Amino acid sequence: MNTSGSKFQRSPRLERLWKRSTDLSKSGRRNVYVDNPEFLVYHWSGHSAGFSPATGEMALSDDQRINLGDHNCRVDIGKDFPWIAEMPSRKEGFEYSAANWARDYVFFLDHSPAEVYPDETIVSEFHWQLDEARKFVYPEEVTELGFELRQLGAGGTSLAHTCPDLSIGLAKGWTGLLADVEASRDKWARYGNRKRTEYLEALAEVTKAIIRYTGRHADRALELAAAEEDQEQKARYERIAANMRQIEKGAPETFEQAVQWIQLFQVVERINGHGNGYGRLDLLLIDFYRRDLEAGRITREEARDLLAELYLKYGGNYFSFGGRDREGKDVTNEVSWIGLEAYDMLGGYNHLGVMWHEDMDPAYYTYACDVVTRHGCGVPTLVNYDVMRDSELYSGYSEEDAWNVSYSGCQWYCSVGSEYSDHDLNSFVLPVPMQRAMKIAEEQNTESFEEFWKIYTREVRRTAEALAEFKNRVYKWQDRVWPEMVTTLCMKDTVEKGLDVTSIGGPHNAFTSVNVLGVPNVVDSLYAMKKVIFEEKRYTMAELNEAIRNNWKDQEVMRQVMLNQEKFGNDLDGVDEIYVRVAENIRDTLEAQRNIKGFHFRASLFQYMGHTYAGPMLGATPDGRLAEEPIAHGCNPMHGRNTQGITATAKSLLKVPFREYQGGSLQIEMQPKFFDGKENKGSYIEKFSRAFMKQGGIQINFNVIDLEKLKKAVDDPTNPEYADIVVKVTGYSAHFVVMDHEFRKEFVQRVNYESV
Repeated sequence: MNTSGSKFQRSPRLERLWKRSTDLSKSGRRNVYVDNPEFLVYHWSGHSAGFSPATGEMALSDDQRINLGDHNCRVDIGKDFPWIAEMPSRKEGFEYSAANWARDYVFFLDHSPAEVYPDETIVSEFHWQLDEARKFVYPEEVTELGFELRQLGAGGTSLAHTCPDLSIGLAKGWTGLLADVEASRDKWARYGNRKRTEYLEALAEVTKAIIRYTGRHADRALELAAAEEDQEQKARYERIAANMRQIEKGAPETFEQAVQWIQLFQVVERINGHGNGYGRLDLLLIDFYRRDLEAGRITREEARDLLAELYLKYGGNYFSFGGRDREGKDVTNEVSWIGLEAYDMLGGYNHLGVMWHEDMDPAYYTYACDVVTRHGCGVPTLVNYDVMRDSELYSGYSEEDAWNVSYSGCQWYCSVGSEYSDHDLNSFVLPVPMQRAMKIAEEQNTESFEEFWKIYTREVRRTAEALAEFKNRVYKWQDRVWPEMVTTLCMKDTVEKGLDVTSIGGPHNAFTSVNVLGVPNVVDSLYAMKKVIFEEKRYTMAELNEAIRNNWKDQEVMRQVMLNQEKFGNDLDGVDEIYVRVAENIRDTLEAQRNIKGFHFRASLFQYMGHTYAGPMLGATPDGRLAEEPIAHGCNPMHGRNTQGITATAKSLLKVPFREYQGGSLQIEMQPKFFDGKENKGSYIEKFSRAFMKQGGIQINFNVIDLEKLKKAVDDPTNPEYADIVVKVTGYSAHFVVMDHEFRKEFVQRVNYESV
């Protein structure tokens, strides 16, 4: 929601491209779905191993699946993949193997149209994902264990938010990558390693298909040019064809070709699944920009327009700007500015991140905060480079891998080219082991809080151990069920090893990150039980369990007693001490688990949208929450409970060192009236965010929204007055009215600050 306009004027051509892109989003043609509430809460439904396919035999009906909003790279055209019956796995037989998967991918890409539209300079988009034509399911031995694990309060599959190193592909081009694959294949063949040779042969066929796909874009552009009478448009088609011919035969040579190569990589990779982060755009493009500028081939304005086109192809690109280099120096450069200016020119839906550190160009960070304030929809996301790097080092990454960390999606960050990021789809539903502990405490007539704490931590460990067993079974099958071959091409050492990025031993780092759901509710619940049940002894655990089972029916006095204890998010030492204990316990418990890839598990104090549906699934909780209410969003306080302002909330969050966790974002919704009468509006967000980052905060998502307007939009989604409202939902952006109704309803219940 652009509150006061951009500093840059869109050309008529870009205006037309902007309208097409936003119309696709608002019409529902970029929607992404999940199977059901169970998938949202546990990241495991048993139906599909990823997000719910939009079409095909595994697609669910609208009354079953849940719409996350316009968060998809895929552009829906309203029909199934036309050649689904001809897929090799359907004609020749399905098997769990990289070669079988690759044959399907090659056929799928060869039968996906090469799209070139009027007004574009940067081209290529797709209409189907591979899981709409090939089943993305794990064998029964995995799914059975997944359902058992869900009963213990956890779940998860593995896909998304790895950060490939696109500098590898930009330097070599597709043909150079193919040469590397074929050289590695021949090496492993000489060694007699049949498995790796077969994998690399399959990877070579995938790369050749990408090269053919690139060439078909050139053919399509020339076909359109031949029929075009408008000379300006004809020249643009010919320019596209020339760019694609260069990319087909070798590495990109110009800034424009580099941007086009990045877009093409995103397309051929995201056909594979939900998608990844793509690293530090300013570092990827700065050399191309400087060479072109020196040669007189580009102007700053032309570069800005090209990056704007890249964003418009799919606003969900997770790129970042800023950070440090190997020597620890600030890397802010001309492309950092141009990339943010391009967003400023467009506004609305996007997923860019600015990586702050104390030595960052202060003018650039001031501009980033100004953009956040004026556009009001959480772009760019403000993240702390130093804490992200330190978090990687804390986990055990080498310094060489850790320095090139990048914001890579929602609240994720990743070591570029050096990490398989199993981030997005693992869930630990913390209230479930707490509920088990409460039943045990009733049975054992537990008398002290410390005795109860021991029961609670034992149940947390029980769930963690079950999660580790499940994930290891997933990892046994992962590179046969759904290899990520395009990503593998731009990872360090994977091609040389002859291993997929999902394989055991493939990437440099393969930690398992786990989203912990319901931390603030568990904190508030434990504190209330400590005071009311164990210290004051106003009620017994049996009475509390009974009240919760009945959703506090006829027990409103007890509910109010529990509800009116200290609550997390107000900088109160008593309850915040419990927050520290809960966070440290889940961190230590997960770190004690090992995956078969040789790495430990990491706690993330965040879960992107499961909180919306978790309440009814979990029932009431001892913090006074009713069963029908959502639970807390990430590690942000429960709706309405942080009554002392943003600063107090931030102080509570910062009582844990975020470098010891895999993220935990502070979500802030502010009303525009906070800025009434203030001239330099961005300075308020800048001062607050700098202070937050200096104290160890890792990420802030800012929304500046008109709460009353948003409330009206919840139940009036077809009203054109609300069509352009964009919000930072959790870690991702979406048009507000496109999202599922329950998401809209939950969003307006969040604390809406009028002051810092």
